[in-house]
Amino acid sequence: MTHNEITPKFHPEITPSVEELEAQERRLVFSRFTFEDAWALGSLLVQLALERQAPLAIDIHRAGQQLFHAALPGSAPDNDAWIARKRRVVERYGSASYLVGTRFRAKGTTFEDSSRLDPDTYAAHGGSFPINVEGVGVVGAVTVSGLPQLQDHRFVVEALEEFLSKR
Repeated sequence: MTHNEITPKFHPEITPSVEELEAQERRLVFSRFTFEDAWALGSLLVQLALERQAPLAIDIHRAGQQLFHAALPGSAPDNDAWIARKRRVVERYGSASYLVGTRFRAKGTTFEDSSRLDPDTYAAHGGSFPINVEGVGVVGAVTVSGLPQLQDHRFVVEALEEFLSKR
């Protein structure tokens, strides 16, 4: 056996482009977003996280009000701080926290170096996605924290895709 036959090959995750991330935002738009929708979406996120034993904290905010929050086994108080920092990026930029960070990286810099915002208050790391209502705009954010940032982002996108496909 050669070395490659006994050593599993590592395949890094392909990082989505700015264009792919922007397409997600154009696609994942709500016709409305009510208290009941927040409960249903939050419950779906909890169900998916529990099935995968993902150590997530989950948060849904609309118009400055927390409509849903859950902390699952394995999560920690630090996850709530990350949620707040990622959510503030969505509220300020109107885009997913991962997309904001990716836009800075695409310009050859980082959010931390170039945004001029306090990194203790804002984090352009994956996991917060805008709640965009058709004809209204961004009204809030759905945010998770507990996995590596690209996985946090993909987890939220997957849940939004499933939720919106049933409406």
